[in-house]
Amino acid sequence: MLFAFDRHYQRLRRDAERVRVPFECSASELEKALLSLADANRAFNATLRVAIVRNRGGLFEAPGLERDTDVIAFTADLTAWSEGVKLGYVPHGRYAAWPFAGTKLTSWAHNLTWNEEAHERDLDEVILLNENDQVSECTSANIFVIQGEQVWTPPVAGSGCLPGVTRAILLEELSLSDVSVTERDVTPRQLETSDQVFITSTTRDLIPVLEVDGFPLRQERKVFDRLKEAFEQYRVEYVRRRARRKEVLAV
Repeated sequence: MLFAFDRHYQRLRRDAERVRVPFECSASELEKALLSLADANRAFNATLRVAIVRNRGGLFEAPGLERDTDVIAFTADLTAWSEGVKLGYVPHGRYAAWPFAGTKLTSWAHNLTWNEEAHERDLDEVILLNENDQVSECTSANIFVIQGEQVWTPPVAGSGCLPGVTRAILLEELSLSDVSVTERDVTPRQLETSDQVFITSTTRDLIPVLEVDGFPLRQERKVFDRLKEAFEQYRVEYVRRRARRKEVLAV
């Protein structure tokens, strides 16, 4: 079972179109191929990465190419993430006005560099600020803040962040009484004075932020714990729905 496959596929198609990468593989074809890979690798509870690589165009095109694109995918064991993360800031880490802001590309060597530098500083990740000194995202995660019953995350339009799938599920799928989850600009000051800050990604779910640049953050976990529980329940229900759907199709 590929969690939130439809959302991942739609983002893959959208981003491929934005950067002119031919992508003619249908959702059913790709899902079948990826499930076959997972089965062959016995990766039944694992991480799956997919990249669509353009073969044609530019000075470095190889001769004798038979396909416009290649689909490259691999599986890896799940990472044992910590119960909380320590972050730092990177000024001008995102350019919100860039035409390709929010596009998931493979040419993100700068993200890897910032991530490695963070680990050298005994940090888990970094918060990337945009040209307006607003919070955008981390190198491979979105970020949320909680103040009272209000939960918000930087907007895609304006912050330069990538619209992550877990982020989208929190914004569009989860419904908690008395809790509002929305998009809104976030400044470092707002982040540092919040009741709780947490990051999200497909491989990490929801993880609380313990400190930023050595400054300890408040850990008011009530709303966060409700969100985390709701997300985990959503995933359980998603798997059940997909399993029932496959049973019906097999009849």
